[in-house]
Amino acid sequence: MADLNFGVMLPVMIPSGPRPRPLYSALQYRYPRLDLDLVKESALEAERLGYHSVWVSDHLSRAACKERPECWTVMTWLAGLTRRIRIGSMVLCNLYRHPALLAKMASTLDVVSGGRLEFGIGACWSEDECTDRGMDWPPNAVRLRMMREAVEICKSLWTQETTTYKGRYYQLKDVYSEPKPLQKPHPPIMIGGSGERLTLKIVARHADKSNFGGSLGDLKRRMNVLRRYCERMGRDYDSIEKTSNVAVVIHETEE
Repeated sequence: MADLNFGVMLPVMIPSGPRPRPLYSALQYRYPRLDLDLVKESALEAERLGYHSVWVSDHLSRAACKERPECWTVMTWLAGLTRRIRIGSMVLCNLYRHPALLAKMASTLDVVSGGRLEFGIGACWSEDECTDRGMDWPPNAVRLRMMREAVEICKSLWTQETTTYKGRYYQLKDVYSEPKPLQKPHPPIMIGGSGERLTLKIVARHADKSNFGGSLGDLKRRMNVLRRYCERMGRDYDSIEKTSNVAVVIHETEE
């Protein structure tokens, strides 16, 4: 049986308004405002208890969840607070940062953390967080292809002395990116998303880890789809670590 690792999603997003999603209702009741001391204590306790990783979401403020600190700033802060636990993004919105900058940020954090970065990325789903700030919001298929190009660019910048890239959405010419990440050949790439036509195909081609949710039936179907893509590409399906997010409720009673 494959190793089973547990990570902790840190409480960096506190929902606003009177009707939060059920997953966050208890958190909102206990902590009506963002509490960075709680984030810090949660990360340190997760490390003390031997958890594999802590994870930070990548969102901008919006009406439904106003208080959200910036993902990379928080991860860098956590890298200085901790010593062993791995630090990951769940997941980066590709539209927020140019991939040449993103690769530089990731490799730098991998170095300063001693090789503990988990690089989670997605195509981005929160339209208002982009359009409210004047950023373009391409169709879903375009966002996915942009993410694929971004991952290809990051992998090249992490492993090659210089990178020239001519894509549909991004172009680079003779770009240097130093320092290189400590983890070789690069930090593990986790691609978040469950789309069976495009997303899982990108996972099969480029990801070290997948991350998708749904019911047990959904998970089984998506894993089978991913397996078929791997077979077509000649990729070892078992070389991709499968991950999913689950909510855990701890209370004195079941009520």
